[in-house]
Amino acid sequence: MTYLETTAKFYSEVAQTPEVGLCCVQSSSLQLPGLKIPCKMQEMNYGCGTTVHPNELANNPTVLYVGVGGGLEALQFAYFSRHQGGVIAVEPVEAMRNVARENLKQATTLNDWFQEEFVEIREGDAFNLPVADESVDLVAQNCLFNIFEPQDLAKALKEVYRVLKPGGKLLMSDPIATQPIPSHLRQDERLRAMCLSGALTYNQYIKHLIDTGFGQVEIRTRRPYRLLDTNSYQLEKPLLLESLDTVSFKVPIADDGACIFTGKTAIYHGDLDHFDDNAGHILTKGVPASVCDKTAAKLNKFSDIYITDSTWHYDGGGCC
Repeated sequence: MTYLETTAKFYSEVAQTPEVGLCCVQSSSLQLPGLKIPCKMQEMNYGCGTTVHPNELANNPTVLYVGVGGGLEALQFAYFSRHQGGVIAVEPVEAMRNVARENLKQATTLNDWFQEEFVEIREGDAFNLPVADESVDLVAQNCLFNIFEPQDLAKALKEVYRVLKPGGKLLMSDPIATQPIPSHLRQDERLRAMCLSGALTYNQYIKHLIDTGFGQVEIRTRRPYRLLDTNSYQLEKPLLLESLDTVSFKVPIADDGACIFTGKTAIYHGDLDHFDDNAGHILTKGVPASVCDKTAAKLNKFSDIYITDSTWHYDGGGCC
């Protein structure tokens, strides 16, 4: 079997017999007022973080969710898009589609506001999304794209870019590796399906997004995910995987490069009331201003500007 066939077989198995704790970060899912999640849906939380960021979900967006899983995040997105077809979930594994439909039907008995037609589940895969060009406001995927080999990841991201409206957003949560994963693990198809051996490094991951054409990327969360130990994985030293939540914007890449926000700030501490670099960045003395990494590098050359480290958490604001 190819690694994609191995992955499909694996998720067909865990659709029929939920494997609690698979992939997920050990924390409760996003809590929203008036939202009740069926127990089986919660057990099938096969993600490594969250893609549901309420600040990005205003104005009743149309959401395309790639890889429906048990339907948890599709239900959460429907909370913000309460109209027929507000959420389109694409899933290649028949068993997973069937279970997600059952879970969503159960959700209607627990939530007065939810109707099954809010979520449309379509057969399809990340490489051939069954939606028209520039037809959705948001695309989301949780702990799926890390499974893809680099050339397949490029195809999937190109498809996402195709279906997003100009200015649209890609919300992703994936494991990344703090060091390159050795080839003997990358070639293990079952570990790859379990989201343990296909992860790219942070720099590789971000480069894929920029190469696709996303002009702005924001890091929402970066935190420990799994530790691959020396004995179980035949490693010389333990290898830490991290969970990375990002929001990427379909906007043009500036002439001087894409804007990557990782939580850096610039603080002016000179003799004047404010600092103006005549390039759109005005800093009030003593007040931190969020800046992208590109701008931080430019401002760092000034002796009276202090640049803070990345917090790996950013949620809007600032300048670029």
